[in-house]
Amino acid sequence: MFEVDTLHAVLQSGLVPRGTRVEVFDAIFDVFLALGTIVGVIVIGYMLYNGYKYREGAELEEVKKADGDRPTLGELPTGGGGGRKLFLSFALSTIVVVSLVLWTYATLLYVEGGAEAQPQDPIDVEVVGFQFGWKFNYENGHQEVGTLRVPEDRAIRLNVTSEDVFHNFGAPGLRMKTDAIPGQRTTTWFIGEKTGTYEAKCYELCGVGHSAMNADIVVMEPEAYEEWYEGTGNASDVTNASARVTGHGVLPA
Repeated sequence: MFEVDTLHAVLQSGLVPRGTRVEVFDAIFDVFLALGTIVGVIVIGYMLYNGYKYREGAELEEVKKADGDRPTLGELPTGGGGGRKLFLSFALSTIVVVSLVLWTYATLLYVEGGAEAQPQDPIDVEVVGFQFGWKFNYENGHQEVGTLRVPEDRAIRLNVTSEDVFHNFGAPGLRMKTDAIPGQRTTTWFIGEKTGTYEAKCYELCGVGHSAMNADIVVMEPEAYEEWYEGTGNASDVTNASARVTGHGVLPA
């Protein structure tokens, strides 16, 4: 309950990026890249400044005039504002780091519950891993092996499990990945922004056929998807359950 309330609060604040998983993770990358670039420029710039200031052959009087009396070897330094500069640097660093951690946590909360935050209700699909392939069960009872078809610009909520050993279902192009655990269900979601075919793989070493345990995620135009979905009824594409090999892996006998 706390996480749900927190999610709604941060979403309303406008600070957390919304949209597809691709957009959210790209926003996280951009923030970290910008912050890292700023920190790098400051650190390297300050290092080069001091390297030039205290370079060999620099006039001692000029250095003293700019920096005050410098301590000699073995002498404790004085000045520095009584530690105020050190405290200020630590305080600013703490504010930046804590703010970044909280922002990232709030963003990942959105990623975890983002399917419910979409304007349309998500489409639920059950994903079942087996050695060595994937089955996709739709809400109308239709089942496909090796191919998941979804409409463009619509949240898809996946309920993932396994019927034998540990697997992991992931599609890098959609920034989506979750475990497939026997006897349990994990939930993840994604939105296909562009039509096309995305590759999904198993990312958990699960046996000799692991490298061939792939599937296609086909993002279709909404009208084309509706036409296809209406034509499926309760039929299943698993027409030959005794077939051992398909183009997407090995089917159970």
